[in-house]
Amino acid sequence: MSSMPAANADIIRQLQREILPLQGFKPPTTGKAVDFHLGPIAAAFPNQIFPTGAVHEFLSRTPQQSAATNGFLGGLLAPLMKNGGACLWITGKRTSFPPGFSIYGVPPDQLLFLDLQKEKDRCWAMEEALKCEALTAVIGEISEIGFTESRRLQLAVEQSRVTGFLLRHAPRNPGTVASVARWEISPLPSEPEEGLPGIGFARWQTTLLKVRNGRPGSWVVEWSAGRFRFPEEAAQITTQQTHHATRKRRTG
Repeated sequence: MSSMPAANADIIRQLQREILPLQGFKPPTTGKAVDFHLGPIAAAFPNQIFPTGAVHEFLSRTPQQSAATNGFLGGLLAPLMKNGGACLWITGKRTSFPPGFSIYGVPPDQLLFLDLQKEKDRCWAMEEALKCEALTAVIGEISEIGFTESRRLQLAVEQSRVTGFLLRHAPRNPGTVASVARWEISPLPSEPEEGLPGIGFARWQTTLLKVRNGRPGSWVVEWSAGRFRFPEEAAQITTQQTHHATRKRRTG
């Protein structure tokens, strides 16, 4: 009788391993896993790995959240595209400034933009682009999308392994879409470096509203020293940089 709980746990783990691939959580090819430096956020996903080759949904309710989402996306694209490849950005009204993504380590020439006025055209273009294995990522600005349309996006990436980012600005009805996660990114005041003028590094309140088979949560994330960092880690980096700048001024 004492062996029953352990046996049941083994059965559950085996079922999870069989079900997760059917839901878009395919394990990365050996040697192909991408480190996004997401720390506790990655731990919220099944297998504690940020899912690539899947569709992620980002909700934004204000222009400020939209801008913050674009910045956070830059941090995701950098490691995803570090070995080359291209990202197709499908938009109705282009507001992103490609050279601005250089701060996140994304070369502007790796970003391709497709401007389409009608949302149904953007949805069709995103589905077709997600089928193209030559692309590394596809970003689609589609506020209103139903479950059936989003399901087609998910089916596309399950074949191509391209990573999709669905940006939904102020949707009338967020509803339910076929994505591995629903995110909400909000801007936070940056922390200026001690003794130095200007503003500090970009900082966001990063919330996972829904995670398929994972654990939703909210975290403060900062972009510094070329990657995502969390408050304690970011504080250590800032202190080191401040000490370095102080020594430089004293010896200069």
